[in-house]
Amino acid sequence: MQQISGVVITKNEEQNIKDCILSLQKVATEIIVLDSFSSDRTEQICRDLGVRFEQHPFDGMIQQKSRVIEMASKSHVLLLDADERLSPELIEYIECEREGGLKDAYEFNRLNNYCGKWIRHCGWYPDRKIRLWRKGCVEVVGTNPHDLYVAREGISVNRTELDLYHYTYTSIEQHERQIITFSTMAAREAYNKGIRTTLIATYVKPAFKFFRDYILKLGFLDGYHGWLVCRMGAHAKRMKYVKLYALQKK
Repeated sequence: MQQISGVVITKNEEQNIKDCILSLQKVATEIIVLDSFSSDRTEQICRDLGVRFEQHPFDGMIQQKSRVIEMASKSHVLLLDADERLSPELIEYIECEREGGLKDAYEFNRLNNYCGKWIRHCGWYPDRKIRLWRKGCVEVVGTNPHDLYVAREGISVNRTELDLYHYTYTSIEQHERQIITFSTMAAREAYNKGIRTTLIATYVKPAFKFFRDYILKLGFLDGYHGWLVCRMGAHAKRMKYVKLYALQKK
């Protein structure tokens, strides 16, 4: 039977990492956690659960995830974020696929939970993600802080409608803190790539994003939480472009 390496990156994930690892243990032969020197109980939890625990300074989502993927020793890689879990149906599906012979790449739906509510609109669902693949068949691309996985030329992707659970934020305050961090990272990455903006764009782009997600992508059907998701998404967009504009002015 083919074997799977489960890989995760962490930084102060004591609230999430245990459930993530327990989820991976149901299908993975080995589990590797690459940590960015957490100051909480992340390391102790990982060691108690018997996974391979490594550390490296954080230098970007794409760089860190590429690094942990390279550490995998099995034929296939299953990558999860610390706040993601395999649904019971997805676990059963992967086990059946493994018994019959794993294919080159698999794409799952990602169902996002925001402050206790499952979000099925706002452009957040089905949020398809390649998360399981044969080593060498998928490339890590994207722009920090948003990593993306694409199949290499000639590789077919097996798609299933089963869900990967993603527990995004437990509070608006937590979301706001991440927006501050991620918008700074995104603005710097955009600036280094030669992307420039205007003062008008810092207002127009966030407004359009809210309209698209809340109206065109039916965010209003998710009720109050849908409104929050769309509002915070627009806020994140504005923060990125305000910071990019500030970098230009310097």
